[in-house]
Amino acid sequence: MALIQEFNEYRKRMNDRIMEQDNVVLKRFFSLDNQSYQEGALSVKTKELLGLVASMVLRCDDCIKYHLGTCYQAGVSTEEVFEVFSIANIVGGSICIPHTRRAVEYWDELSKNS
Repeated sequence: MALIQEFNEYRKRMNDRIMEQDNVVLKRFFSLDNQSYQEGALSVKTKELLGLVASMVLRCDDCIKYHLGTCYQAGVSTEEVFEVFSIANIVGGSICIPHTRRAVEYWDELSKNS
């Protein structure tokens, strides 16, 4: 649980710091990001799974943690997450394996709440 709490607290603290600067471009980007993951032709769950696979292929651990958290909140199952991991490794190659290890560790922490 400390892993999740530490990530969420850091993310919130730094996002608040970025927003207090009142930079219009950054605020618009954050807003666009938020709007992109809202319900639409694709469900929130599908969009979060897409975000997760893209984050894994791009090898962004912070993004992976964020999307794992939102996938968990959207009711994604462990089986679905592991299918995403498999697609990410096929698309991204073996360079994704270390990120998959950390993603499994984070998912296991999230799943302890179930």
